[in-house]
Amino acid sequence: MTDYAAVLNAKYPGAQWALDGDNYSGLTWLSDTPKPTQAELDAQWPQVHYDNQYAAVEAARRTAYEQQSDGLFFEWQRGDGTEAAWRAAVAAVKAAHPYPPAP
Repeated sequence: MTDYAAVLNAKYPGAQWALDGDNYSGLTWLSDTPKPTQAELDAQWPQVHYDNQYAAVEAARRTAYEQQSDGLFFEWQRGDGTEAAWRAAVAAVKAAHPYPPAP
């Protein structure tokens, strides 16, 4: 099911609209530009959904890197740790937070 609000926010920045409920029938277009059709919004949903999932993985990885691997990187740079330990931590983060399949 298409998340119309997500598509509108991602693909029509600056457009003015209101959405009553989750259905296209609840979309009131307030901008001077032409109102996108339901088919247009439905066609854009897979990419918007993927982009949102990708961004969530990026955020989760960033947090995990900070907590699990960044310290090991700096230890390695100072000579107090190994590159292998840092690379293993990075690989563990990537394995725990895989990217979604592309649409």
